[in-house]
Amino acid sequence: MASRRHILLINGPNLNLLGTREPQIYGSTTLHDIEQASQTLAFSLGLRLTTFQSNHEGAIIDRIHQAAGFIPSPPSPSPSSAATTTEAGVGPGDKVSAIIINPGAYTHTSIGIRDALLGTGIPFVEVHVSNVHAREAFRHHSYLSDKAVAVVCGLGPFGYSAALEFLGRHMKF
Repeated sequence: MASRRHILLINGPNLNLLGTREPQIYGSTTLHDIEQASQTLAFSLGLRLTTFQSNHEGAIIDRIHQAAGFIPSPPSPSPSSAATTTEAGVGPGDKVSAIIINPGAYTHTSIGIRDALLGTGIPFVEVHVSNVHAREAFRHHSYLSDKAVAVVCGLGPFGYSAALEFLGRHMKF
């Protein structure tokens, strides 16, 4: 039996606040709701999905490295560096086929996340809940979009489903 293609869903800073943060922009759907719906859809598409959220750039970069099988140095213990991963048995060196990333505010600032994605060579889809092009001018530039295989923005939580559908039905791994 062939193994399921493995997709990593990464959510960046403040996305843990979805459902309560500026609901007029982001809606009332929580990140947990998005992750649960994504897990269900991934399974129906024959995909294995791991989710990860962190408010810390270095943790996101380390998780991208892990997705390619690189094992980062263990981080220094810090109570403020919590990140959440949902899937039992996921550990260093657990390679993935593709990444869906909503980098949050790091979209507009992080050359480090861009370099990690490029350095691993893992294809990725960039997702944004809101239409970043209809918002403040500083949100119009992405350090990731020109290297992404697809960009989804402004579709609300459905953007995650669109990204998964694209990977499940149209990407060849």
